Amino acid sequence: FGHWSATPGSVARTASDVLLQSIDLAVAAEELGADGAYFRVHHFARQLASPFPLLAAIGARTSRIEIGTGVIDMRYENPLYMAEDAGAADLIAGGRLQLGISRGSPEQVIDGWRHFGFEPGEGKTDADLGREHAEVLLEVLKGEGFAQPSPRPMFPNPPGLLRVEPHSEGLRDRIWWGAASDATAVWAAELGVNLMSSTLKADESGEPFHVQQRKQIEKFRE
Repeated sequence: FGHWSATPGSVARTASDVLLQSIDLAVAAEELGADGAYFRVHHFARQLASPFPLLAAIGARTSRIEIGTGVIDMRYENPLYMAEDAGAADLIAGGRLQLGISRGSPEQVIDGWRHFGFEPGEGKTDADLGREHAEVLLEVLKGEGFAQPSPRPMFPNPPGLLRVEPHSEGLRDRIWWGAASDATAVWAAELGVNLMSSTLKADESGEPFHVQQRKQIEKFRE
C-alpha cells in the first residue's frame, strides 16, 4: 500500500522512506524466491501515487520477479504519456511489468480526476472516462504508428506514421483490468486483456462473495 505517517513508532515516516523501502523490499522478495512485487496507486493520499519511477527503479535492481500495480486509476491518466512511461519502465525491467489498471477504487477527494485536467464527455460518466483512457492505452501499446510526421523535424524520422516511444514489445499482453462487475469483466475479455478480480467485486446478486467471483471469472472466460 505504501503508506507513510509521522506517527510514533512508524519506520515509514516520509514519502522517501516508503519509496526506498519499497525498492529494498522488492530486492529482498526476489532473494527469498517470491514471484512478484505489486503496488497500490492512490492519488491525493500519503501513499504511492506515481508508480513508474518506482517500477523502473525496482526493475533496475532485480532480474527475475514480476513488477506490477493493482491498480492504476485510468481516470487520472494521459494514456499516451502513460504508454511512454510504461514502455520505459518495462524495458528497464527486461519485460517484467504486469500492469493492473481500472476505473479506480474509492477516492480521497471528490472527483480527483478533474484536478488532473480530465472530464467525461457529455452524457458520460467517470467510469466511461476510465475505460476510454484504457482503450487508447491498449491501442497505443500495439506499437503501430498513428501520428503524421512533421515536414521539418528536429532530426530525421523513420518512414511512415510515428508511434510514441519507447515501445516495449509484449507489454500489451501483460495488462490486467481490475473488474468490479461482471459486465466490465466481459468488456476486458473483448479487449483481449487479463482479468484482475479482487475483494472489490460489486455485489450484483446477493450471493456469497466467492460464488459471485467465480461467476465473474467464468463470464470472462466464455
